[in-house]
Amino acid sequence: MPQKPKSVKLGSVIREFGLEVLHAGPDYENLPLHTLDVNRPGLPLAGFFEYFDTERLLIIGLTEATYTAQMTPAQRRESFERLLSYPVPALIYTRGIEPSPECMEMARKFGRTVLRTPAQTSSFISALISSLANQLAPCITRSGVMMEIYGEGVLLQGESGVGKSEVAIGLIKRGHRLIADDAVELRQSSRGTLLANAPELIAHYMELRGIGVIDISQLYGIAAIKPYQQVDMVVTLEPWKEGAVYDRMGLEVSYTHILGVKIPATTIPVKPGRDLASIIEVAAMNNRNRKMGHNAALELTHRMDELFARKNTGEE
Repeated sequence: MPQKPKSVKLGSVIREFGLEVLHAGPDYENLPLHTLDVNRPGLPLAGFFEYFDTERLLIIGLTEATYTAQMTPAQRRESFERLLSYPVPALIYTRGIEPSPECMEMARKFGRTVLRTPAQTSSFISALISSLANQLAPCITRSGVMMEIYGEGVLLQGESGVGKSEVAIGLIKRGHRLIADDAVELRQSSRGTLLANAPELIAHYMELRGIGVIDISQLYGIAAIKPYQQVDMVVTLEPWKEGAVYDRMGLEVSYTHILGVKIPATTIPVKPGRDLASIIEVAAMNNRNRKMGHNAALELTHRMDELFARKNTGEE
């Protein structure tokens, strides 16, 4: 089921971007951010507050700083008093700019958080919006196992007891990495791709029937886990069904849609004696090969067509 709208704590943003705290508002680290948009408050500093969104982070770069530097101290005090009287989450100065005394005075008066970064304004805004977009994106939780195999993100799905975790152990022993077991959180990234991670509570843990819960990072080392991964394909494991028709050629690529993102999908039948870890490795490599423009099934079909064409020409 879709989760309720997400929020990001201001403290998380401060730590991610290494922001300097020049003035801390009350409980600023736990202040929730609900929007990925930011605001460069040039017009509000000039006194225009129509369509002013108080939930957005405010970014002051060289343009805004130069504009306010040309004001008299009384004008700056009035301008920042109007601006910071609104319940904005934080004011962020870029390029290492020193805030004016009037700005800091009003920040203290209204209890607003003032932050600073040495980064260039445009690059900082781009990185900030991208980070917020990823963290605030709609998120769902799917049952399954998420693995990174040769750089490809593979989501293993199937009914309970089909052997997903056992296959994952085989893949980990071959040097591949676990992202999540049992529950996988999925969200659409700002680039239109699908990102997967484990719920924080069960990250890097795995349940194996007959053994119990194990810690993959402790048994196989920190290199055996990964915090998140783009989903490149979905593999559904199902018990082998006698009489069922399974794709023998792979000419047509099947897809599934998750959160509006189109993902290649395949079904692999499970029965005793099949080396599923090896088969899934091949599936991941084949998916990567197709993305690079090579389709073995299509190439074989073309060769067969050319052979039949030559034979028909010879008969004529």
